[in-house]
Amino acid sequence: MSAKVYIIHENAEWTKPLKHELETLNVPFEDWFLSEGSIDLSDVPPEGIYYNRMSASSHTRGHRYAPEYTAAVLSWLESHGRRVLNDSRALALEVSKVGQYNALRQHGIVTPKTIAAVGKDHLSKAADSFSEPFITKHNRAGKGLGVQLFQQPESLKSYVESEAFDESIDGITLLQQYIQSPDSSITRCEFVGGKFLYAVRVDTSDGFELCPADACQVGDSFCPTTEQPRPKFEIIEDFDHPVLTNYEAFLKANGIAFAGIECIQNERGDLFTYDVNTNTNYNADAEQKAGISGMKAIAETLEQELSELHSFI
Repeated sequence: MSAKVYIIHENAEWTKPLKHELETLNVPFEDWFLSEGSIDLSDVPPEGIYYNRMSASSHTRGHRYAPEYTAAVLSWLESHGRRVLNDSRALALEVSKVGQYNALRQHGIVTPKTIAAVGKDHLSKAADSFSEPFITKHNRAGKGLGVQLFQQPESLKSYVESEAFDESIDGITLLQQYIQSPDSSITRCEFVGGKFLYAVRVDTSDGFELCPADACQVGDSFCPTTEQPRPKFEIIEDFDHPVLTNYEAFLKANGIAFAGIECIQNERGDLFTYDVNTNTNYNADAEQKAGISGMKAIAETLEQELSELHSFI
């Protein structure tokens, strides 16, 4: 059996654009939908290039243990020397913002002040460490899960004791310094093959659910007939910042080939990095306007990886 590309994921909607690009390039591939399953550890995995797109938000789609199962599969693949893009180190960071922040800081990347807490009493106590507005978020998140803005500790204490309290799937809630953007936007830097591809400006005035995938764009805010002063997603021409070098070093050190890294600047221009998405998606409208395609770039990278593998087997 000849080698092929294997796509590891739990969301069929998010893989459609990639499959289209692979088909256009005539790259052989196989879909591994890992919401559940089993592996015989005595088996030898097929030759190929494995692209891991497992998501931290899988539990919101009914796939509670998909990341854990994927971790087992990646361990099996890596034990046999298979080429995994976004490997087990990347998966560990995908499902833990605590892990992300610790790894980012090791590469000189500034992150917002963050406290990780388990238990309502510890959350309430941690809130006293903030004299200015702060937010909560889930440690295992995606899709803006658990993001709430608080102006003072007392508001957080009331929230955690209410029925509205939304606990992280792993029990770890983060309290984080709130960074105010002068124009209510964040910047998402996209990387393919570990190298910077482009940056996109994301309007956050409608909230914190910032998934760029077309499948995520629902509601009046994204209706073509709704008048808006500017697009929610807009690719920035000629974006350049010294942090890009740090980002690339961080990705290389953590087995990440494809990712979107989100950052925000305050009114003084200080840049804070707060999220790493290793199952990155792209916004078709923004890309069409800019004449660039992230999924096409990923497909071309996978094609090259597969070609190099064929030269050795």
